[in-house]
Amino acid sequence: MSLLHDVAERDGWRCWVCDEPVDPDKSVNDQQGPSVDSRTADRKAKVAERLAHRGCNSRKGAVKVSIDWPDRLYVVEPAPLIAVASRLERKGGREMVGRCPTRQDAEEAADWLVDRFSRLVPELPMTADVESGGGQFLVVLVAGRRR
Repeated sequence: MSLLHDVAERDGWRCWVCDEPVDPDKSVNDQQGPSVDSRTADRKAKVAERLAHRGCNSRKGAVKVSIDWPDRLYVVEPAPLIAVASRLERKGGREMVGRCPTRQDAEEAADWLVDRFSRLVPELPMTADVESGGGQFLVVLVAGRRR
């Protein structure tokens, strides 16, 4: 259980898949209970273990997980966040992740992305830019230097 507790403390008792709190008092056999998971289905990848709800871990199984954008955000053609995280971890740089009809929508999406990526890839600092173009607003994630 020390691995579970260490991983959970590092991840702030939040599930990396659904980004919801994990109850440390739940049984590890409960669907809302804590479990340790790898962020990738690629067995060759060297990825640290992450905290997940038992149910989230079981649902994803050995397939690549998908992180949903919140319904409250108005984003057109949102990028798949796990793939974005993987590319930015490997290469760094910038990546356009969605288009929004208003600057306010884009800024809300940018704020959510920076917050979400702070837990998804905590070792990689992220910022987000909002750029206007073609009557829409682009949300761009920018990877900083690893800590």
